[in-house]
Amino acid sequence: MSGMSGTLIFVLLAATSAAALAYGLLFKTVESERKVGQRLNAIKRAETDMNALRATRDRTAEVARRRKSLQDSLKELEAKQKSRNLKVSKPPMRVQLRQAGLDISMRRFYVYSALCGLVCALLVLMIGAPLLAVPGALGVGAVGLPRWTVNFIRARRVKAFLNEFPNALDVIVRAVKSGLPLNDAVRLIASESPEPVRSEFRRVVESQQLGLSLPEAVLRMPETMPCPEASFFGIVIQIQSQAGGNLSEALNNLSKVLRDRKKMKAKIQALSMEAKASAVIIGALPFVVAFLVYLSSPGYIMPLFTHPTGHFILTVAGVWMSIGIFVMRKMMNFEV
Repeated sequence: MSGMSGTLIFVLLAATSAAALAYGLLFKTVESERKVGQRLNAIKRAETDMNALRATRDRTAEVARRRKSLQDSLKELEAKQKSRNLKVSKPPMRVQLRQAGLDISMRRFYVYSALCGLVCALLVLMIGAPLLAVPGALGVGAVGLPRWTVNFIRARRVKAFLNEFPNALDVIVRAVKSGLPLNDAVRLIASESPEPVRSEFRRVVESQQLGLSLPEAVLRMPETMPCPEASFFGIVIQIQSQAGGNLSEALNNLSKVLRDRKKMKAKIQALSMEAKASAVIIGALPFVVAFLVYLSSPGYIMPLFTHPTGHFILTVAGVWMSIGIFVMRKMMNFEV
């Protein structure tokens, strides 16, 4: 029994010695493998952080590039818009006829102007006015009245366009959100919207058929529709085509801006009605007083119409009254 116990103790000691020797030999290998694993994990984390930093840097550079591209586009559009506004603010009569929607040539317009001047001169002669008033009536009828008529029709057409344009933008927004291409949405407006929106978008479609892109065709809309809203629409389409983005959201915001501008114009008009009523009363007062004086004592006021000095007084009074009306009109009209 003592021999077996000694053998068992010897075996245990030998196994312990072998395990200690194996641990001593393999410790360095295990420790080096553990350090290698830690280094690999650190390198992986560093690569991940580097990739995230690189991605963040790329996103920042992309945002800066798009911002710079957008700023350059805005500067270019602003320069083009300034040059275009110079032509729109004081366009020639041929352009004004197009903006008024009148399909007549310049020769016919001059013929109509001459006929209008002759009619006004004949009317002045028929009512017994002095001969000095005939050239003035001829000039007013040939130069002033036709151009005033064209400007009146032009302003009425612009007003009708502004009343319907936000609805057209809403239709385009819904069409784009439903998956319809922008070109098809523009063609839809060109065929279904009321005048004058339909004719303006029809010109855009015709310009595309002639080879122009949609942004270029839309930027030409202010040439025939002289209002800032048409310029806004062209700028939005141009920026979206160059910088990208959500077109439906941009057009929806533009529609809201146009409706807010319309509300602001209506508010300004309501606030200025008192001043307009005062201007009408002041402007009509001389004529009313002259008519009442004529009814009460005709001989007292007739020298103004029969004597040369009276004619001179009426001329001076008319000039000063025209200046006053012009000043009051400028004070009551606000650009929004």
